[in-house]
Amino acid sequence: MKAFVVEDSAIILNSLVATLEELTRVKVVGSAPDAASAIAWLMQPANEFDLVIIDIFLKSGSGISVLEAINEHSIQAKRVVLSNYATTAMRIRCKALGAHRVFDKSSEIDELVDYCAELDSAF
Repeated sequence: MKAFVVEDSAIILNSLVATLEELTRVKVVGSAPDAASAIAWLMQPANEFDLVIIDIFLKSGSGISVLEAINEHSIQAKRVVLSNYATTAMRIRCKALGAHRVFDKSSEIDELVDYCAELDSAF
């Protein structure tokens, strides 16, 4: 399963990539630190991906605008939000914008790994 990660912290990105690639069959095929770069990459027809993992707060722009762009362009990939700001209100908003799941960075990494493993079995 191919994933694209939208995350502005290099430390978190590197840790997430290492965790996913070691514990699941996810292959991270690209990443972006901001909304504009993420949207540009996601809109390229040559880029293949099955999963997008999106942080809400980015260097510029937000994960919300990435979710909106994915919806506007009817991209069929699974959408997961991974944020330190996974409040009830934010979870509701993200799901309304098409996120399949929302995970808290500080306490739900194991659940994200489990979700990715479940997704992989469907591919």
